[in-house]
Amino acid sequence: MQTVVVFGAASGLGAAMLDYFHDAGYNVIAVARDPSRNPRLAELNLDSFSCDATDEMQVEQTVAKLPKDVWVISTMGSYRAEVPVDYIGHRHLINALEANSIQRFLLVTSLGCGDSWQYLSARSKQGFGAAVREKSLAESWLQTSTLDYTILRPGGLKDGEVTHTGQLSQHQEVHGLIYRSEVARLAEMLLNKAESVGQVYQCVDPELSW
Repeated sequence: MQTVVVFGAASGLGAAMLDYFHDAGYNVIAVARDPSRNPRLAELNLDSFSCDATDEMQVEQTVAKLPKDVWVISTMGSYRAEVPVDYIGHRHLINALEANSIQRFLLVTSLGCGDSWQYLSARSKQGFGAAVREKSLAESWLQTSTLDYTILRPGGLKDGEVTHTGQLSQHQEVHGLIYRSEVARLAEMLLNKAESVGQVYQCVDPELSW
């Protein structure tokens, strides 16, 4: 059974990833600053680690406890936090994965990161542009690593069931919404595709409207 480790599993997209992969039959390990924020961990009797990813030592100690053949997914993010995790936390995590020879890593960022910054509206840049820039730095750090990485940039996130109508794309302008559970389904698909290594994808669900 493949083991999947979810960083940022306490809430939001990370919690949706945890539920999806558990229901799909994977062995799931949850990592979060405060795992107790997600009651599903106790309900599902999942292994978990408490880790503040802005603390390099905590990240190193946590990653050292993981099996070498795990798939790691990170949904970590922080909006207007005093110490944003988006870049520095992922820098610590990527370095620790390399040091421990854990290869497969899927980083979830957002539309507007990296080369898609040009498509972000002025209002969005003003509202959450700083977080997008932090995530873009994380993408750059990952792209110069030795990991077997995939980057996934979802559109606006909402709660909802898997729709099977989410669409992946590359190298084009896209806008839209997507359910967190559908992002998880697409993440599973990418992790199982060898050709996704080293690639950057966007995802939205054209069936959803604002």
